[in-house]
Amino acid sequence: MSGDTPPICALCGRPIPPDVPRSQHHLIPRLRGGKGGPTVLLHDICHREIHASLTETELARDFSTVDALRSHPRLARFIAWVRKRPPEFRSRVPGKRRSRS
Repeated sequence: MSGDTPPICALCGRPIPPDVPRSQHHLIPRLRGGKGGPTVLLHDICHREIHASLTETELARDFSTVDALRSHPRLARFIAWVRKRPPEFRSRVPGKRRSRS
């Protein structure tokens, strides 16, 4: 074992083990001017929940920081739920996209 500390998910704060899918989240979506902008490393499950909860426009306009993402009610509930799971937890069923009313 190398003794390296695994990276920490910027959203949920849990370690990301080497065998768990991870992804880079553009804080400002690429299609909204964020190409080449800041990114954060996330568990794949956390990244999918962000995009199931918010539109690209909402992300660019109101949720372009980790603190803003954590303050969103649906994401705050998700974070509280996922923090109770082990770092290697993966959901086989992605979160449903919220309704657009």
